[in-house]
Amino acid sequence: MPKIVIHIFHADESSLGTGSHLAERIRQIKDERGLALEVYVFGPAEKALMNPDFSTFNTAIDGLVKEGIAVYTCIDIAKAIAAEEAFRARGIQMAYARDKFSEYALEGATVIGF
Repeated sequence: MPKIVIHIFHADESSLGTGSHLAERIRQIKDERGLALEVYVFGPAEKALMNPDFSTFNTAIDGLVKEGIAVYTCIDIAKAIAAEEAFRARGIQMAYARDKFSEYALEGATVIGF
């Protein structure tokens, strides 16, 4: 099954909003199109997951998790910002970026960055 990965890195409103919105729109059609979907939030965007000023982004990410979409963050950044427990409580998974991006390359995933 082909996989699409939405990689959200930048923490500006446009990147956070467009990346999370596109992930939701793909979630809506993934089954009928035979696609797998994953979201990897990294760098400045990962820090936005702990910032209440980005409530729209956080609500969108929580909605994706609730719908069964695997959402990952970098475990190193999660540790650095003391977010591991908060992420686990929200159902956000953690993995090293090197491992996830190597996995994406090996499986031929399409990675779309924001």
